[in-house]
Amino acid sequence: MSDPVNLKLAVLIDADNAQASIVDGLLAEISKYGTAHVKRIYGDWTLPNLGSWKETLLQHSIQPMQQFRYTKGKNATDGAMMIDAMDLLYSRNFEGFCIVSSDSDFTRLAQRLRESGMTVYGFGEQKTPEPFVAACDKFVYTEVLREDSSTDATTRKSGKELKRDAKLLTLLRGAVDSAADDTGWAALGMVGTAIAKRSPEFDSRNYGYAKLSGLLKATQLFDLEERAAGRGAHKAIFVRDQRNNVGA
Repeated sequence: MSDPVNLKLAVLIDADNAQASIVDGLLAEISKYGTAHVKRIYGDWTLPNLGSWKETLLQHSIQPMQQFRYTKGKNATDGAMMIDAMDLLYSRNFEGFCIVSSDSDFTRLAQRLRESGMTVYGFGEQKTPEPFVAACDKFVYTEVLREDSSTDATTRKSGKELKRDAKLLTLLRGAVDSAADDTGWAALGMVGTAIAKRSPEFDSRNYGYAKLSGLLKATQLFDLEERAAGRGAHKAIFVRDQRNNVGA
């Protein structure tokens, strides 16, 4: 099995449901998970509304796939992407797929790819329907990938706001608890893995924090501790729910 952070990936972009302003952030994000061996973008390139994409395709070596709209009001792009995805799946040359769209029509495609052992990364706007989000191994909201996005104080959730988010706290505490040892401490990396399994759309950047450690610290509900990992200089972060801080 290949290294999970160096998968051979096929990137399929729905030009009708994605903005060109995300392309730099999108490709940088994808590089965290593997190498994009195929990068294709689908749409009717005879129409002017895709003009912003045309300027970026050559620069980023993204192959445009022409799909005419045979019937007004019908999205033929989705069908073309699905057919290509299955062709790529059966080629057995890939280990994962990146589907870039906010369209729920790709829910079944994501499910089918995962059934075949593929890792599926979804990328779409916050408006993306929940079934598509849940069908992916991981889902990244593209608002955090845009050129004008930031994680500064103007967008960051305060500790008070985070504490009012019951769903978030349940997720964080559950992940820490599942990854913790008998002392209540858990390696941050294992906590991140547990969160991803429970909530594919979770991303600390959605709350204005570049890293999970920053988000956990901001809640003021967890203890964080940096420890040396082995004999080398490398250090790892460990986290503990303060409710387990008995007698400390």
